[in-house]
Amino acid sequence: MQRYFITGIGTEVGKTVVSAIVTEALKADYWKPIQAGDLDFSDTHKVQQWINNKETKFHKNSYALQTPMSPHAAAEIDHIQISAKAIQTPKTTNNLVVEGAGGLLVPINDTETILDLILPTDKVILVSRHYLGSINHSLLSAEVLKAKGITNVGIIFNGNEHKTTEAIILKKTGFPFLGRINEEATINAEIVSKYANQLQQRLAEL
Repeated sequence: MQRYFITGIGTEVGKTVVSAIVTEALKADYWKPIQAGDLDFSDTHKVQQWINNKETKFHKNSYALQTPMSPHAAAEIDHIQISAKAIQTPKTTNNLVVEGAGGLLVPINDTETILDLILPTDKVILVSRHYLGSINHSLLSAEVLKAKGITNVGIIFNGNEHKTTEAIILKKTGFPFLGRINEEATINAEIVSKYANQLQQRLAEL
């Protein structure tokens, strides 16, 4: 079993869409350890809606928090304490896609962040979305991963091609380019399947 950890350079950059695409491409299981808010239509629900294969199993959140805030703040509102040690990988023989929450340094308590949920053996996929400041956020995210000793990382760009932005990020990080998701009018199972087919080979080589 191989874990693929999906993280992003910030929030709302497309981690859930990428998680669905990677899940479909690998026919992997899916797990979001920490869900903060939107429990009636969570990221797990979205991925379930967007994939077609019958092999994927969906694993229960370790923490399902009521408020759409940083996990440490949402947990305080719910009067619970999140601990990285309490977040145990679900038992499965299949590959597993793990979706983080927000960016790498989003706190889950006073001392731990999302970064602490990444295992040394994980294959990490960094989602970078094009916006003013995304180069800085992408390079900072890469430096954080490297400082932790995590180097098995690939990048997926979310947004229509921006050659100069993508080129400098790839050059400075040294991370391989896995693919790009263009701006789509809607996200559905057909769109996810299209990108899953495009990314399948590069994911296998990560």
